[in-house]
Amino acid sequence: MTIKTAAVHLRQNDQVLPVPTLEVESRPGRKTELREVGKVAATSATTALEIAGLEKSFTLQDRILKVLEHIDLSVNTGEFVSIVGASGCGKSTLLRILAGLDNEYVGSADYLGVPITGTDLGRGIVFQEHRLFPWMTVEENISLAFSATKVGKEERAARVKAQIAVVGLQGFEHAYPHQLSGGMSQRVAIARALVLRPQLLLLDEPFGALDALTRLKLQQELELLWEKEGMTTILVTHDVEEAVFLGDRIVVMESHPGRIKRIVPVPLARPRERSSAEFQRIKADVLSDFYNVGVE
Repeated sequence: MTIKTAAVHLRQNDQVLPVPTLEVESRPGRKTELREVGKVAATSATTALEIAGLEKSFTLQDRILKVLEHIDLSVNTGEFVSIVGASGCGKSTLLRILAGLDNEYVGSADYLGVPITGTDLGRGIVFQEHRLFPWMTVEENISLAFSATKVGKEERAARVKAQIAVVGLQGFEHAYPHQLSGGMSQRVAIARALVLRPQLLLLDEPFGALDALTRLKLQQELELLWEKEGMTTILVTHDVEEAVFLGDRIVVMESHPGRIKRIVPVPLARPRERSSAEFQRIKADVLSDFYNVGVE
């Protein structure tokens, strides 16, 4: 059943925003939801992401290589989910599908009740490499996120300035990537993903190339950003301690083909104490899944 109506208003960031046309859609087994025609506007459901029966294969030297098999996962709105697994288990491939960068798969991946069929400004992604343009300043690299939007010049400048402050890079607005440390460059990449105010943040090993101390600092900063912005967040990582420190749940994957082995809840208060007995117990429990697992 679908009913169209006009003169509907939504509240966002303490402002009342008009939505010209909405569809009120009801499907068997799902809660009734509101969405703007052509894009998601709002939803009454608590489930942000629904993955069901997802499978992905590649053709390699005339043979079919299955990368993902029978992936079923629900992620709640505002939840932080960590995904861990050995190299080659399909973690990054799954993230690319959720970002809309890969549409060749079997099964379903719905975000706010709508199938993911391409990229969307409501979903931001941060890669392991910061991917900054070396000829652009910090400010210009972050502003680049608006290139496919109709956001006005003044609002762009204000939001870039605010996001630079959030990631602690005031004073470096006009610096170039070669003038920044690895950790600072990654903060720029995170700011570029966040400046569009995505509802879903996807992180593909964002701290993998950083030194240990910088990594710990950015983990703490990411946790603070997540708590402040309230974004649904999915982190792919090889670092089990990082997964426990940040995640509400940990999805443990196994390889050949990539599939979910189990999901481990992390019922720890925040901020988390890494040296606590319960933190170490959960970490050891997850690590036990990788004993005798070789590096591919």
